[in-house]
Amino acid sequence: MTAPRPSLTAVALVCSLKRSPAQSSSELIAEHVCAQLRTRGVKTESLRCADYAISPGVEADMGEGDEWPRIREKLLECDILVLATPVWLGHPSSVAQRVLERLDAELSNTDDAERPVMVGKVALVAVVGNEDGAHKVVADCFQGLNDIGYTIPAQGCTYWNGEAMQSGDYKDLDEVPEAVASTTAAAARNAAHLATVLRERQYPPYQ
Repeated sequence: MTAPRPSLTAVALVCSLKRSPAQSSSELIAEHVCAQLRTRGVKTESLRCADYAISPGVEADMGEGDEWPRIREKLLECDILVLATPVWLGHPSSVAQRVLERLDAELSNTDDAERPVMVGKVALVAVVGNEDGAHKVVADCFQGLNDIGYTIPAQGCTYWNGEAMQSGDYKDLDEVPEAVASTTAAAARNAAHLATVLRERQYPPYQ
């Protein structure tokens, strides 16, 4: 009898500037993505990066006090990364930028076929903010994640922007707008499909 294949796994890195237990729109939209992934049999875990001491740098381990290695191990083991960030001053949060900088170390961390270890893993981006700019933030994150080796699925992002120069927040909505909910569902559906394909047919060796 053929052994059942292990479930796909996903890790959401929430790049809010707020530590737990403060409410976070970035955490909420990450959970909405994860909920959709779970409906497709993906096991999920969410980490709020501000709760960890992530040292600046571009190495896998920056030494004493650096808690990035704990997060890194989870990313090495999972199939899907969900990167959730607010928009600040038209850019991804400083926490999201630090995550991307730390992931840069994985370009020189290769498998037996000389592939960077994140090649074959899938990445989604989720963005929230009160100003226009979600597309620009998604583009910035996608570029970095692609360089690191992640594969981006079709329509691999979801976002919500409130009205410009107002104080509305995603976490304060009475219900998620249908356009956002359907976009979140499509991103999760396509990510789970792509991760399944890549698990069965990894990219060719780089040798």
